[in-house]
Amino acid sequence: MSTLAVSYLQTDLIWESPEENRQKFEKYIAEEAAKTNLIVLQEMFTTGFSMHPEGIAEEVGPTLSWLQNLAQKHDVAITGSVMLKEKKNYYNRLYFVKSDGETHQYDKKHLFSLAKEERAYTAGSKKLIVEYKGWKICPLICYDLRFPAWSRNLEDYDLLLYVANWPEKRITAWDALLKARAIENMAYVVGVNRTGKDNNDFPYVGHSAVYDYLGERISTHELENPHVVEHCTLNKNKLQEAREKFGFLKDRDDFILN
Repeated sequence: MSTLAVSYLQTDLIWESPEENRQKFEKYIAEEAAKTNLIVLQEMFTTGFSMHPEGIAEEVGPTLSWLQNLAQKHDVAITGSVMLKEKKNYYNRLYFVKSDGETHQYDKKHLFSLAKEERAYTAGSKKLIVEYKGWKICPLICYDLRFPAWSRNLEDYDLLLYVANWPEKRITAWDALLKARAIENMAYVVGVNRTGKDNNDFPYVGHSAVYDYLGERISTHELENPHVVEHCTLNKNKLQEAREKFGFLKDRDDFILN
C-alpha cells in the first residue's frame, strides 16, 4: 500500500484496572476501525504506568486475546503495551496484532530508572521491525525515545512508533525528541501519550503527535487537548521521493550496535 491510515486516542487511563480500560478502548476501536489501518494505544494502556505488577500483570491471556479478537473483527491492526508476567519475570510488553491473528511483541529495552522501573520489570534486548501492508514499522516504548542509537534506522523502516506515559514536567523533551527521531531517521514518527493524573499524582498532558520524514508535524489537534481522536494518512511514495532526493540515509554511519 502506498498509503497507511493511522489512528490514535489521547486520553486518561483508569489506574490498575485492565477490564475497565479494555471496555473504554473497545468502544473507541469499534468506532474508528472502519476509517483506519492501524490503531495505536498508549504504554501500559490497561493499567497506567504502575510499578506494582504483582497481582495485576497478566500471563499471556486476556488482553492479548482481546486485541486479537478486535483486530480480526474489525480488520485492523492494533498496538500498545501492557504489563505482562512470563515465568518469574515481569515485562513492559508491546503487542502488534494484525487482523489475521499474527502477533509480534517487543519488550521495552530502556527501563525508566528515575521511577525504578528496572526493579519491577525485566528489560528486553531485541528491536522489532514489523512488516504490515507493505510498510516497515519499528514500535518502541516511552523512555526508549531518549536513546537515538536504539531507534537508528538501520533497517530502512518507514514508520517509527512510540507509545508512552510521558509526564507533564518533561513534555518539552518529548516534543523535541519525537521531531528529532523523525528528522534523523527520515521516517514518519507517531508518538501517543496519555493525559490525566495517575495514582502517584503525576499529571500527563498528552502532546501526542505525528511527524513526517522531514520533521513537520502533520497531526492537527491541540497538543494539550485532554481527549483527542486523531487520524493521519501517511504516504510512502512521498517518503521514498524525499529519501531519494536528499539521500541523508545513504550517508549514515555504518557502525553496528551489539
